[in-house]
Amino acid sequence: MLWVVCYDISDDGTRDRMANLLLDYGSRIQESVFECSLADADLQGMVERLSATPLQDTDKVRIYKVCGRCVEEIRIYGPGEVTHDAEYYII
Repeated sequence: MLWVVCYDISDDGTRDRMANLLLDYGSRIQESVFECSLADADLQGMVERLSATPLQDTDKVRIYKVCGRCVEEIRIYGPGEVTHDAEYYII
């Protein structure tokens, strides 16, 4: 499942920690926006780590689920492509 995570964090250090944390789960598509293709267990792990990050009262983090049908409707203007599940082959 594709998830879009975006944030608005005022403190430079917290913002850097948030970005580094999200890079463990997905691709940065803009400065404060990430696309993450995650199984349920990975989503839960990411949410737990995000929740453990201390935020100020004005900081915001949002996580949006993008359904399969909606992914097909994503339009990109400029460079880049939608994050897809990695392909694995088990032999």
